[in-house]
Amino acid sequence: MASIRVVHYLNQFFGQIGGEDKADITPFSKDGPVGPGTALAKVWGDDMSIVGTVICGDTYFNENLDTATEEVIALVASYKPDLLVAGPAFNAGRYGMACGAVCAAIQEKLKIPVVTGMYEENPGADMYKKDIYIVKTGNSAAQMRTAIPALARLATRLAKGEVMGSPAEEGYLARGIRKNIFHEQRGSARAVEMLLQKLKGEPFTTEYPMPVFDRVSPRPAIKDLSKAKIALVTSGGIVPKGNPDRIESSSASKFGRYDISGINDLTEETFETAHGGYDPVYANKDADRVLPVDVMRKLEREGIIGKLHDVYYATVGNGTSVANSKKYARAIGEELKQEHVDGIILTST
Repeated sequence: MASIRVVHYLNQFFGQIGGEDKADITPFSKDGPVGPGTALAKVWGDDMSIVGTVICGDTYFNENLDTATEEVIALVASYKPDLLVAGPAFNAGRYGMACGAVCAAIQEKLKIPVVTGMYEENPGADMYKKDIYIVKTGNSAAQMRTAIPALARLATRLAKGEVMGSPAEEGYLARGIRKNIFHEQRGSARAVEMLLQKLKGEPFTTEYPMPVFDRVSPRPAIKDLSKAKIALVTSGGIVPKGNPDRIESSSASKFGRYDISGINDLTEETFETAHGGYDPVYANKDADRVLPVDVMRKLEREGIIGKLHDVYYATVGNGTSVANSKKYARAIGEELKQEHVDGIILTST
């Protein structure tokens, strides 16, 4: 019996091409397994064979979504695969978005099973988990040893057309699909049993998990704005012309800090947006529309605020993971605290 033909999708890093310096490479293919694919091949043995690997730079894919998707589809289709595996992407946001988009497109166009692996907070997981199977992984490649067997196992079951069990049984992220099942024990009895376990401090698993949202207590109001130092922080991607820190247009891996001392207006010649999630025309024409330096200077002159902080902070919120967002907020907050900033105006898009 012939082995199942698999194509593996990787980014430039796991495709062993390079790091950020190679993130703009266009899609290309290599015969056989590459990088993590060799580990997958070992798990599968002779049952499944990686006939080709398609590699694409994260920046190129996310900044040329339609074109890159069509190019990847053509490369994958050339191998006549029975299955596509992408990643795993762990918590790499741009990589996760690419893996999700590639899987969704291949599933739709080639009508074959697809699977990828991501950390649950990866923006790609949030966007594509309803459409495709995404194996739950840790947040970094340090968990590759546990991710590969889990990915290989689910890929095998999908390729063989086996019936999928629940997310808890199979190890994939919940897809929001509910199925009616018959249980040997009635609901009221199960509820009482869970309550007793909870009262005893014993572990139990709810049958209806609720979403968990962060609750942030508001700080006390600033008593006297006329003496307050106010800082500007934005997730709208406003950066000096040329984007000197190369902040990504999606799934930003960093934030920037920029000096605006002596600047009263953000002009078309000096500032722009790096954001890829909204039409940049109006922000590029007048960045004050997203980062209101002009208005803040007016308030400063009129004595309504004491001073505008000399440095503003910027990143791109488009597709950026919750974990990274929290990390940036903590770092920016610590710096502003050291600068004795009294308040922050946080702008989006």
